[in-house]
Amino acid sequence: MLSLYGLLDKVIQKGRLTITDAKGGVHTFGGREPGPESAIRFTTKAAEWKIFLNPELNAPEAYMDGELVVDDGSIHDLVMLFYANKRQFDRTPNQIFWDSLLRRFRRFHQNNVLSRARENAKAHYDIGEEIYRLFLDRDMQYSCAYFPEGTETIEQAQTAKKRHIAAKLNLKSGQKILDIGCGWGGMALYLAHVADVEVLGVTLSERQLKVARRRAEILGVSDRVKFELIDYREVQGKFNRVVSVGMLEHVGAPYLKPYFMTVRDRLTDDGVALIHSISTKSPPGYTGPFIRKYIFPGGYSPSLSETVAAVEPTGLWLLDCEIWRCHYGYTLQHWRERFLANREIAAEIMDERFCRMWELYLSTAERVFLQGSSNVFQLQLGRERDAVPITRDYVGAEEVRIASLESEFLERVVASAAEALDA
Repeated sequence: MLSLYGLLDKVIQKGRLTITDAKGGVHTFGGREPGPESAIRFTTKAAEWKIFLNPELNAPEAYMDGELVVDDGSIHDLVMLFYANKRQFDRTPNQIFWDSLLRRFRRFHQNNVLSRARENAKAHYDIGEEIYRLFLDRDMQYSCAYFPEGTETIEQAQTAKKRHIAAKLNLKSGQKILDIGCGWGGMALYLAHVADVEVLGVTLSERQLKVARRRAEILGVSDRVKFELIDYREVQGKFNRVVSVGMLEHVGAPYLKPYFMTVRDRLTDDGVALIHSISTKSPPGYTGPFIRKYIFPGGYSPSLSETVAAVEPTGLWLLDCEIWRCHYGYTLQHWRERFLANREIAAEIMDERFCRMWELYLSTAERVFLQGSSNVFQLQLGRERDAVPITRDYVGAEEVRIASLESEFLERVVASAAEALDA
């Protein structure tokens, strides 16, 4: 008879999983090869069948609802055990069925028309800054940080990310910059500090907009750093530079080509765009059901192949492509640890179910980058082949120059974030 335990007996090869069922029976799986260990308990018989039928959605929901309880270790240990055996899990009949079904409906899940895009943004980004302040750096950078040495703090790594992007943009005085998906304004404010430029940041989050505008006022740059509550498709005018960090994941596969067409149309003839996005080394796929339902509705991290295929019809030059492999894994590790350190506060702000959901989200995302196939790419695009120097040498030199401008500003910009968030 098919059952969850029969499936686990075949799947769990690395590490060991111990399960206490709802009647008190103990079942042990794995032990063939060394690996992570976890002990869990089911509080209902129904949880076993639900997880067997659709593990990727129903297992997280069982944990969130208290039907799956971790008795030994943490949910992170269970996630690590899952990813250690994911190759076997992906070959099971149940997962093959769900994989086929989700691929078939992925265009529906990613149908991010204007109205739906706004609702999706609110679902994640408007839950309240109090939660994000518990685990993000002080500048509220909610995207992959950059760890050149691998030993940086999250504050240092997020600054390194902004510096690296600013250097690749090769900014010049008097330029106009469009920041698509500006978040709480940190990137736009940074660019306006390291160069005499004008920046327009656009977002679909009302809460982010309020904070970003207040930060610009506090720093005295509202005359040249402006923020608007509009979709990238509604932006008009020309810009010398376009930067988009962590926004492409909200576009959806059906809209990749229109997105890059928009980027092209917004660029001046000598313009340069820097697009930073989560991606994968695997072929085009779909967003996992847990993440799509509870964390990023409408979200999808495009593969490099489908992204480049969407760029090619635009006539834009792909000036540079940089792949970041482990950086987001390190970023998420910092976020997860910081969230756990403030978990009691998070429970007071939201509730216990939310905390379980967020733990699972941060843990799963971390493992996807450190054990799975996810990565991050930065595409540098331009209308002209010589829009930037033809080697990367300028990037390092620019980073050194920009770093010399940061010291005083970094404290001011962090203070602006705290003041705006407290307002």
